[in-house]
Amino acid sequence: MYAEQTQLGVAREHVRRGLPISVIVIDFFHWPNQGDWTFDEAYWPDPEGMVRELREMGIELMVSVWPTVQTESLNYGEMVEKGYLVRTDRGIRTQFQFLGQNEIFDATHPGAREFVWEQIKRNYYDKGIRLFWLDEAEPEFGVYDHDIYRYDAGPALQVGNWYPSQYSRTFYEGMTGAGQENVINLVRSAWAGSQRYGALAWSGDIASTFEVLGHQVRAGLNMAIAGIPWWTTDIGGFHGGNPDDPAFRECIIRWFQYGTFCPVMRLHGDRSPYREADTGLPGGGLWGSGADNEVWSYGDEAYGIFGEHMRLRERLRPYLTEQMEAAHLKGTPPMRPLFYDFPDDSAAWDVDDQFMLGPDLLIAPILQADVRGRDVYLPAGSKWTDAHSGETLDGGQAIFADAPIERIPVYLRGGAKLPIRASAE
Repeated sequence: MYAEQTQLGVAREHVRRGLPISVIVIDFFHWPNQGDWTFDEAYWPDPEGMVRELREMGIELMVSVWPTVQTESLNYGEMVEKGYLVRTDRGIRTQFQFLGQNEIFDATHPGAREFVWEQIKRNYYDKGIRLFWLDEAEPEFGVYDHDIYRYDAGPALQVGNWYPSQYSRTFYEGMTGAGQENVINLVRSAWAGSQRYGALAWSGDIASTFEVLGHQVRAGLNMAIAGIPWWTTDIGGFHGGNPDDPAFRECIIRWFQYGTFCPVMRLHGDRSPYREADTGLPGGGLWGSGADNEVWSYGDEAYGIFGEHMRLRERLRPYLTEQMEAAHLKGTPPMRPLFYDFPDDSAAWDVDDQFMLGPDLLIAPILQADVRGRDVYLPAGSKWTDAHSGETLDGGQAIFADAPIERIPVYLRGGAKLPIRASAE
């Protein structure tokens, strides 16, 4: 019962501390074998009870799903026989080697989508789970010779980029078919059209550095302009980062501040030092864990900053809901580059390290270590109010903004009244 009680313990501690939390995730290898798409009962004996307790705390459970099907999976033989797995024109059948030999379920095959959803519905959805994390969504082949792979829809060289959207489609059609509205699922890859299937794209397993944080700001804006409004990153990055390292603490503080103003705010990462698995048994016993990554794992200063930004996010909930409704009805990305709102300001087209969150908030993340201020461009045609100091400035100019470690530069457009400061509630 170790995994299940650990999961619940983290949720209870958030509630005890009065920290806002709406979703908690069960990550990979909670299953006996890849392709079983079910909980390993040795570690998760009472999923229904876990979902009930979390929901009583106001927390929804999200579960990680992979498209990999291990040769030992209880579903492998039937899926091979029915042609529900990606085929390989030459060489061995298996396409992905990770804690077993795996093939990939063919999300372009209508029958395969229905088959996988039947497993998901019986083993997760019917137990009360309404959110899914669709990992490995590219999909990740062990050998990147894409000319050898063939989907039901055609050769991988012709249709391979379509796979992520069809992976999301599997769950969207299953969930809406079960009567659910407002479907959204986290997915590691997306393609044109993925947005119609409730895809919340995140940037994958990225390094835990300031340099990569800068890449995320640009990537998220490109994703928005490509027509996919839901975007998030692993706050702090995925690979590396020791919670006891002062340099990484600064990085994750700045990342957390940026994440507060992303369409979805989400903490995740494989922290060091790594802890080996303690049993060696199948499923959860095969894979160890990174170091603790809860917001209270980074020392008092970071914890205070994290808590303030979590509460800020909650105060902005009505505003964020408006932006999400606009995204749903019109496709308007909640987070977008400056030129989206200010197309006539030529200078706005040259700014790639600031963004608007909805029409009223301008965000200027801190993207380097040991930096306590930055240049900020305020677009022409509006007045701008420093959300922290209350100072009002004219648009059409670059200014220098102070940014002590506890604060990210944020500006309110025109006379917008939003509760950035706690005193403004």
